[in-house]
Amino acid sequence: MGMTIAPSHRNQASLKHPVSSPPATIPTPELVSEFSPIKTEEAPKPPETSSPIDFPTISSKRIFTDLENLAFERYSESQREQARQYIIDQLEAAGWETQQQEFEEGINLYGDRPGTDPDAGTILVAAHYDTVAFSPGADDNATGVATVLEIARLLKNRETARSLRVAFFDKEESGLWGSLAFAGNEQLRANLKGVIIADMIGYACHIPGCQSYPANLPITPPSNKGDFIVVIGDAEHLPLLNTFNSVKTEAIASKNIHTSPVLTIPIPLKGVLTPDTLRSDHAPFWYQGIGAVLVTDTANLRNPHYHQPTDVVENIDREFFLGSAQLILNSTTTLLESHR
Repeated sequence: MGMTIAPSHRNQASLKHPVSSPPATIPTPELVSEFSPIKTEEAPKPPETSSPIDFPTISSKRIFTDLENLAFERYSESQREQARQYIIDQLEAAGWETQQQEFEEGINLYGDRPGTDPDAGTILVAAHYDTVAFSPGADDNATGVATVLEIARLLKNRETARSLRVAFFDKEESGLWGSLAFAGNEQLRANLKGVIIADMIGYACHIPGCQSYPANLPITPPSNKGDFIVVIGDAEHLPLLNTFNSVKTEAIASKNIHTSPVLTIPIPLKGVLTPDTLRSDHAPFWYQGIGAVLVTDTANLRNPHYHQPTDVVENIDREFFLGSAQLILNSTTTLLESHR
């Protein structure tokens, strides 16, 4: 995922794919009436308990091993097949049964772990595994894939009310084809109570002014640097988005993991007025009326290696990546243990 910086404007940018060639159908003004007024009653809510959640801890050794093993060009069919086989091997080693969803442009992978309450619904955590040509895609998106794999390991045998589904989407870089196929499948999207998309979560810049922002999206950044993680969600499902605020501080700090600031951004009208926020795998779920968030380092709004041969492991900020992964794990765990 990412944000494309306009050459002469550091404060204006667009998400991932050029606006002239949108990756997916953007909602038309005629659909605005379907998206208003804002409703939040179906969004997942934090657990009704006063007891703190005992969050599992990301293994830095495992997650960085996955990152290093996945940091190769994953563009051609044979390259993407190599990535798929690695993902399948890791899931099976963790006790998961991997399913495949074939579509015209590629193959999605997913697995399910049932919850204790059949009526509580499912939380989906996903990342795309393909890259553009000539880029090893360490940040885009080996960081996301490695995080979902680690979450799959840590939560496979944890009893939670909600069910957990993990997924790995193909052909995101070509136009969100994998997530469009997944969200467009009625059976696969049935009973989803929330979707978390991890797309580029490992790069930080620490020089004042190094962070750019998309046009027409008024925000108050937590820093004048690019040292925070961003979570974008649709305004109709604010409890899902707010989960990332509720777990961002003491829960991560208690694990002795570097904590980065978190900027949550609610997007009204499913992005009709801000189409630049629709350019990663969360968007197809918005189109289906399903609450979804995108967790990102903002890609080339800060990362000069975006879609370049230099998107290598050496340019990943290890502490920032580890903290971002732990944030996603904690938020996933919180949502899974929700009974509402």
